[in-house]
Amino acid sequence: MVELNHAEQSTADGRRVSTDDRKRNVAVAGAVIAAAAAAVALGRHLLQEQKYKKMPTFVLKADNGTEAHIRPLGCCIQRLLVPDADGTIKDVVLGFDDLKLYQASSSPYFGVVVGRCANRIQGASFTLDGQIYKLAANNGSHALHGGTKGFDKHLWSAASIEHPDGDAVQLTRTSLDGEEGYPGTLKVRVTYIMTRQGVLKMLIDATTDKPTLVNLAQHAYFNLAGHDSGDVLEHELHLRGDHYIPTTEDGIPTGAITPVKGTAFDFTETKRIGRDIGDTPAGFDHNWVLHGLGRQAKFSTKAGSVASEIPREAIKARDPRSGRTLTISTTTPGVQFYSGNFLDGSQLGKGGVAYQKHAGFCLETQGFPNAINQPAFPTVVLRPDERYRHETHYAFSN
Repeated sequence: MVELNHAEQSTADGRRVSTDDRKRNVAVAGAVIAAAAAAVALGRHLLQEQKYKKMPTFVLKADNGTEAHIRPLGCCIQRLLVPDADGTIKDVVLGFDDLKLYQASSSPYFGVVVGRCANRIQGASFTLDGQIYKLAANNGSHALHGGTKGFDKHLWSAASIEHPDGDAVQLTRTSLDGEEGYPGTLKVRVTYIMTRQGVLKMLIDATTDKPTLVNLAQHAYFNLAGHDSGDVLEHELHLRGDHYIPTTEDGIPTGAITPVKGTAFDFTETKRIGRDIGDTPAGFDHNWVLHGLGRQAKFSTKAGSVASEIPREAIKARDPRSGRTLTISTTTPGVQFYSGNFLDGSQLGKGGVAYQKHAGFCLETQGFPNAINQPAFPTVVLRPDERYRHETHYAFSN
């Protein structure tokens, strides 16, 4: 009888296999598995690349040369071409050429619609009708712009539609009950219309099958001199908001609604964005109360975050070099003015441009941030018998 030593084993059919052979077999099997996994990963990558390449661009044109290029990923305004008084056309929004970058966790939300609940929710949790809901904490300990995969990172259904005012595209998606921790199945529709006169209209409406939070915002970064022209500190800004909402160091509203008079936040008279920015802790990233609502905003805002039945002029921004002027009218009770404080050059945008600090500014028409946790703020709760409505117009002139 022959006995196997410690360096040999028997296979099921009686063959003797040394330890070295066994190690080689394991290594080969591991290599095969790794190669198969790599092939699967490559296949997925190629499918993703094909998806991005096939994603349509909806180009909405005005008679004066103004164009909006809309992509279904996040309802993104990827390009916004606007002429100046001499007819020179510039792309006035920051963004990426590569659509994959819009889905990266480091994306600064260039030109996308954020939700289900825009801005911050303190502690990434809220209580609604006695039930506690936990959200993804994607901004320190807080929830920001809908979570780790908010509306901005989803591919929406999109189609051109006929509209009497001009070129139009309608984008829709259904956010299922429990998505990112939010209750209720929410059906959302975003419509962009470019009028023949060069006004980009955005209409958002939504319905739900159970009580939930809804606060949707367009997060475009504007630079009216052109997205590649440097900082916006010389841009002039007028905000028709005589109150603003102070925040803590991490951007959470304190709960106060404070007059802007005598502070760096006073834009009731036109002034340069950079004039008083040094008197703020880290730049502007605050909600202004629009339409003269002040501390009565809670009582003047209807269900569905409607502060005005029709869009009312609220904001005007102007680049003194080119003369391009943006006038924003909206139905929402607030606007988040953000001066691009966290841009640091690490984001390579369209044409390989490195977007530095203050390369663009955001004017995010919206309900109030963290409203669900602040009883003095207008509600952002939507119930099954209500409809969320948000209409904002971006009018360009020179």
